[in-house]
Amino acid sequence: MTRQLILASQSPRRKELLDLLQIPYSIVTSNAEEKLIRNFSPAENVKWLAEQKVRAVAEQYPDAVVLGADTIVYYDGAYLGKPKDAEDAERMLSMLSGQTHSVLTGVCIKDGERCETFFEETEVSFWPLEEKEISAYIATGEPFDKAGSYGIQGKGALFVKQIKGDYYTVVGLPISKTMRMLKTFDLHSF
Repeated sequence: MTRQLILASQSPRRKELLDLLQIPYSIVTSNAEEKLIRNFSPAENVKWLAEQKVRAVAEQYPDAVVLGADTIVYYDGAYLGKPKDAEDAERMLSMLSGQTHSVLTGVCIKDGERCETFFEETEVSFWPLEEKEISAYIATGEPFDKAGSYGIQGKGALFVKQIKGDYYTVVGLPISKTMRMLKTFDLHSF
């Protein structure tokens, strides 16, 4: 009997990455509130957020293996979520210009009572950005559904000077470690 895997995310990037594993799955969007806990570290927050998404979906599908993830950008003591508007995107990108920031992705996998969480952290360094580069990038619309206002897998890659860590963590799902964790739930890719 094939076990049912559910991705508790509507992220097209997570879907693309999970497709690489060639494990059948369905998508159920979580209705969990994405609210950070003030006294948690970035790592604790990103794991907690992933777990909240998974638990919300697992309540509806108790016999399935549920996978969820959350990604945050953290710089200089501040969380940089998805921008509210163009002005917010400009503020974030200007802040990251010429700097190194952290991108953390938390992953949670739940099967019945068993619940495993982990996170990966990648450091991303940006080139110094000109105002016109930032404005042109914002005009593409790409920043608006991405933490930190950029997508490393898209045009935002042009801002990246270097990364230290797992590229796929920045995209939104550290796929290699996720695959290894899914194996412990008897879900194998190949």
